[in-house]
Amino acid sequence: MSRDATGLVTLRRALQRPQEMAGFSGQQWDHVIRLARAGDLSARLGFLAQRDGVWDQIPEAPRKYLESALRVADRQQRELGYEIQEIELALRSLNIPVVLLKGAAYVAADLDAAKGRVVSDVDVLVPKAALPEVEAALMLGGWASSARSDYDQRYYRTWMHELPPMQHIQRGTVLDVHHAIMPVSARIHPSSAMLLSEARPLQAGSCLHVLAPIDMVLHSATHLMHEGSFEQGMRGLVDLDALLREHGLTPDFWPHLVARASALQLTRPLFYALRYVGMMLGTVVPQDVLAELDQAPGARPGAWRLKWMDAMFTRVLCPPHPLVADRWTPLARGFLYLRGHWLRMPPGLLTLHLLRKLWVSPSQGA
Repeated sequence: MSRDATGLVTLRRALQRPQEMAGFSGQQWDHVIRLARAGDLSARLGFLAQRDGVWDQIPEAPRKYLESALRVADRQQRELGYEIQEIELALRSLNIPVVLLKGAAYVAADLDAAKGRVVSDVDVLVPKAALPEVEAALMLGGWASSARSDYDQRYYRTWMHELPPMQHIQRGTVLDVHHAIMPVSARIHPSSAMLLSEARPLQAGSCLHVLAPIDMVLHSATHLMHEGSFEQGMRGLVDLDALLREHGLTPDFWPHLVARASALQLTRPLFYALRYVGMMLGTVVPQDVLAELDQAPGARPGAWRLKWMDAMFTRVLCPPHPLVADRWTPLARGFLYLRGHWLRMPPGLLTLHLLRKLWVSPSQGA
């Protein structure tokens, strides 16, 4: 199996310079649509085409497909808006900050990263001490834990950075309640108190907040670089690119980015994230920021490790489609899947957890 870079290059052109979509051939559109569909990027392309004034120059067939994708994303975001209102209604009496994360935050804050972005689950961050009352309030609001076994309940509550996922008993929507952005068992422990202290309310009097711009970028980078599954890896890069372009316009963003990453123990994921968003999407990062990050403790890996990670990440941070895969892609996905678990759990706990999952059959509620 050989890797055909043509389709990926065309998709990158569409994302980086949307006006070039006006000149795509039929075959180029065939490749772009296939890859965009695999990577959850179809609606984003539609938004970019409309924003840059080339919508009417796109051939009818791909334009109709992008239009349909835009309608789906719009419906999902409207439903998300309703879900966010219900979460606020359930939690506002607790007088604690409830920080929306990832897609929910982008949509609620009306950021560019939300334009043409599909969304599903809602993720929130709350103080760890408030978890019992948050969970009780959400249960009164109709959410229930979806963990099926006592083992899963213990696993989440002891080792993870979140409660077991909660699902609304009527609407079926899924809510992940975090008390940190990395598991308790992980090798790095970004301070939740630091993140919460800088979070910003969506509006006056609301319990709902979003992370500060730098923290939002750092969370996006960390989530992407510590993932074990990369089916939406390129979408994660697109999110990060949009956040960097928008937040990077504020005067105090770039000068404080590396220092904040150091304070939160996130220099290594930031290094990888900036490296690959630049390589894959052409995102421009000021050279002085890259130089400062190079010198930050723990940020830059050794030369041979970096070559290996480049070979792995450039294969998985693409849409999961045969057009952009080669014989090494399964190895890259398998290696980074194991790496993601290795970063989240010490070897002993990881071994016991995987053995438990293999030993207990689904019918026994593992």
